[in-house]
Amino acid sequence: MPNREQGTGSREQFRLDGATAPVILSEAQRSRGPRRQVFFAGVNSRRICGCFSFASVQQLVAFAGVAALLFIAGCRQDMQDQPKIISQRGSEMFADHRGARPQVMNTVARGQLREDSYFYTGVVQGANGYREEKELMPFPVTLDVLKRGQERFNIYCTPCHSRVGNGLGEIVERGYKPAANLHDQVRLTQPISHYFYVMTHGYGAMPDYAAQLTPVDRWAVAAYIRALQLSQAAKVDDVPSGVQVRSLQDIATDLGHAEYAQPWTLPDSAVQARAHDASQGTPALAPANSADPAIKIPATKPAPAAK
Repeated sequence: MPNREQGTGSREQFRLDGATAPVILSEAQRSRGPRRQVFFAGVNSRRICGCFSFASVQQLVAFAGVAALLFIAGCRQDMQDQPKIISQRGSEMFADHRGARPQVMNTVARGQLREDSYFYTGVVQGANGYREEKELMPFPVTLDVLKRGQERFNIYCTPCHSRVGNGLGEIVERGYKPAANLHDQVRLTQPISHYFYVMTHGYGAMPDYAAQLTPVDRWAVAAYIRALQLSQAAKVDDVPSGVQVRSLQDIATDLGHAEYAQPWTLPDSAVQARAHDASQGTPALAPANSADPAIKIPATKPAPAAK
């Protein structure tokens, strides 16, 4: 029986798992002499490449390993691991471990100087230390300012106060608490900055409109309210000479809506928290206060006798 050195047309191929696999060789392959081919386990005894030896595979694996190391070394994480402060998280950078830093003392953020406090608050500090409203606009009132105030008033104020400011808006007719009548005695005697303050902070059932109206727009609306009050109480003598004056009833009749000039009444659907004071107009905020309420301070001890 011929041995392996003589060649029988069959040679053994050694796989990495230790098993052997016989392969039938041609005459040309037999003439080259015996040689071994390396196979990986689980490849169904197929050759990797006819020209690859075990040493070549080792070199290839080593080269791939070096390339992988170079690739990993190039993927540095400096951008992800950079020292930065994330909102609402602690920080080891500061002694108090707070990431959100307090404002530096005696500094003002950009755009928040607000040096003119009256423009942003509508009040000044009175002699007694309390805030005080003023009959003063922080900037000149022009026709453009009044037009802007009228536009903002018609958008945000008329649903409750109506176009003429008598407190009989559409929302009130549908059951909301009656709004202030801007033409009663209390509102006529209030300084103009009072309206700015109310629009900023709200009053009673009225919410604030600081989010809807900028400070400039709030002052424009306050100026228009004052002009609206003058218009509803105007006399013929207030009109410049040479200007024709027509009554509202005549204008409404010409337009085919004579009912527009009739007195407005509070509908039955409106909610009155308390009975209003007729001297304050209809409707009036309850309880109605006089224009100059008396201030009574109870005496804690008897006054000294006059000398």
